[in-house]
Amino acid sequence: MKPGSWTRRSILSTLIAILSVVALVWVFVADQQADTHQETSSIRIGAAPPDFTATNTVGQSVTLRGYEDQVVFLNFWASWCHPCVEEMPLIEEMYQSNEIDFELVSVNVGESRGTVNEFLKAHDISFPVIIDVTGTISEAYQLVGLPATFIIDHSGKLRQIKLGELTDKEQIKTLLEAAL
Repeated sequence: MKPGSWTRRSILSTLIAILSVVALVWVFVADQQADTHQETSSIRIGAAPPDFTATNTVGQSVTLRGYEDQVVFLNFWASWCHPCVEEMPLIEEMYQSNEIDFELVSVNVGESRGTVNEFLKAHDISFPVIIDVTGTISEAYQLVGLPATFIIDHSGKLRQIKLGELTDKEQIKTLLEAAL
C-alpha cells in the first residue's frame, strides 16, 4: 500500500465520520424543535381556535368569538386551488340546506376582493367570504395547504380538523354532527 493512498483513506474515513455526527446532531435538533412546536401549538382537537376579526365580502366585520354557542364550519380556500373549487358546491349546498344548524365562516387565502367576488358570482356561491389577503389568519391556523376545514363546537373548541378536499355532502354532515 502506498503511503499517499492510506492518507486519502484516512481523510475520507474522517470526513465520513464527521458528516455522520453532523447528520445525527441535525436530526436530534430538528426532532427537538418539532416536539417544542407541537407542545406550543394551539391547533389541536379540544383546544380553542385562534380568534380573528376580519371583514367579509359583504362588508360585515366578523369575529370568530362572535359565534359562541354555535357550531362553526371554518373553511380556508383559494380560487386557484382545484380541490377547493371542487368542494365549493358541496359547501354551498350545506349552507343553503336546513339539515344541520351551523354557521359558515369561509376564508379566502391571499386573493383580492375582486378576484373572490368574480369567483363567487361565476360559481353561484351565495355565502359571504372573509378575504385573508395578508395570510395572517391562515398563518394563525398553521396552514400548509388548501383546502382546510375546522369544525368548532358550541363550547368554542376545535372538534374536527379536515385537511384536503371535502368530497361529498355526507362527509360534511359527519364532520358537523360530531360537533353537535
